[in-house]
Amino acid sequence: MELARMVILLVFISSSFYSTPVHARSHHHYHKKHPKHGGSEPPELPPSPSISLPPVPAPSPEPTTAVLNVLSFGAVGDGVSDDTEAFKSAWDSACEEGPGVVLVPQGYAFKIRSTIFAGPCHGELTLQAVDSSMGKEPSGGISPANPTRFFMSSNLAVHGIRIRNSPQFHFRFDNCRNVTVDTISINSPALSPNTDGIHVENTVNVGIYNSVISSGDDCVSIGAGSTNIHIRNLTCGPGHGISIGSLGKQNTRACVTNVTVKDSVIKHSDNGVRIKTWQGGSGSVSWVSFENIRMDTVRNPIIINQYYCLTKVCKNQTSAVYVSDVSYAGIKGSYDTRSPPIHFGCSDAVPCTNITLTDVELLPAQGDAIADPFCWNVYGESQTLTIPPVSCLLQGLPRSIMDINSDRCY
Repeated sequence: MELARMVILLVFISSSFYSTPVHARSHHHYHKKHPKHGGSEPPELPPSPSISLPPVPAPSPEPTTAVLNVLSFGAVGDGVSDDTEAFKSAWDSACEEGPGVVLVPQGYAFKIRSTIFAGPCHGELTLQAVDSSMGKEPSGGISPANPTRFFMSSNLAVHGIRIRNSPQFHFRFDNCRNVTVDTISINSPALSPNTDGIHVENTVNVGIYNSVISSGDDCVSIGAGSTNIHIRNLTCGPGHGISIGSLGKQNTRACVTNVTVKDSVIKHSDNGVRIKTWQGGSGSVSWVSFENIRMDTVRNPIIINQYYCLTKVCKNQTSAVYVSDVSYAGIKGSYDTRSPPIHFGCSDAVPCTNITLTDVELLPAQGDAIADPFCWNVYGESQTLTIPPVSCLLQGLPRSIMDINSDRCY
C-alpha cells in the first residue's frame, strides 16, 4: 500500500479573545511665552504638581500552544489498524487545554471510522498533517471507513485534504456556522452509492472553493436548514452534480435560502445543478443563483424535480416545498441526449415561481438534434435567447401565490 501523505488544516476558534491592554499617559508641556517687542517677560509659571500614576500592568502572556502527536495517543498508521480513538483522544485533549495542534505525522496511512470533531474549544485548535518534502502538494490521502462529521462547530476551516473511497458521505457539516472548505480533493468510484462529497445540513455561512470532487453521488448536497452557501471554482464529476435536497421527505418542513454556485465545471454526470424535493413536504427554497457553469456531457444540466422518489410507488400529495427566485446565468456546454437539457417538474399544487434563464447555451454532446426543454407548472422567463429555446415557462404569477407565500421560510 502506498503510504499516505496529506495536508490537513482544521481550525476551530472559540468565542474567547485575547487582548493586550494599552495604557496611554497624557503629557502636558508648558511653553514660556516670548515677550512682545519692548515688553517685559511674564512671571514664571509655577511648576506642575507631581502626579503619581499607577504602574502599567504587564501585558498578558501569550498562551502557549501544545503539540499533540496522534502516535502518542495510540495511533498506528499502517492503513489497517483503526486509529479513530487515537485521533479523538488527541483532539479532545487539545480542545480542553487549547490552544493546540494535533499533529498527524507524514509517512503513515491512518484509517478512521465515522468521526465527529466537535467544538468550541479553548482558543485555536488545529489538526494538521504536513508533507515537508520541498513544500510539495500532498501525494496521498485519507481512507475513512465512514464519513467525517463536524457537529456544532463555528469558525471552521478545512484546507488541502485529499480523501478517497469513503463508503458514505465524505464530509458532513451539521449545525455548524462559518465554514470554509478550500483546495480539497475527493475521489470515489462513479457507481458507489450515497458517497456525496460534501453534505451540508442546518448550517449557516459556508464557502466551498477551488476543489475537485469525483464521487458516485452528489459532489455537494445542501440539506434543510442551510443558509448562505457559496460555491466557487468547483470541478465536479463524474457523479450526480450539485444538488439542493432532497428536501421534504416524510412530510417534513425544509428551508434553504441564499445559495450561490458560480465559476465551476460539471462533467460526465447524471445531473448538473439540481433542486430535488419530495411530495408532501413544506417550507421553501429561495434566492438561488447558478452562474457561469460549464457542462461537459451532463445528462440533466438544469433540473428542478418536485416529484423526487427513490421507488416507483410514491403516492401523490398536494403539499410541497415551495421553489422560487432561482436564476440560471451563463450555463453553457454539452448534454447527454438521453434526457432533455432543461427539466422543470414542479408541483401541481405549489408551482415554482420567478425562475429566470440568461445566456444559456446547451448543445448535444453527440448528434445534431436539440431536445426540447420540459416544463410543468413553472412560472418565469427567459431574459435572453437560449439554446435550446425555452418557450414553456408560464408568465406572471399563479393565482394561489398568496397562499403559497404563507408557507415560505423567512
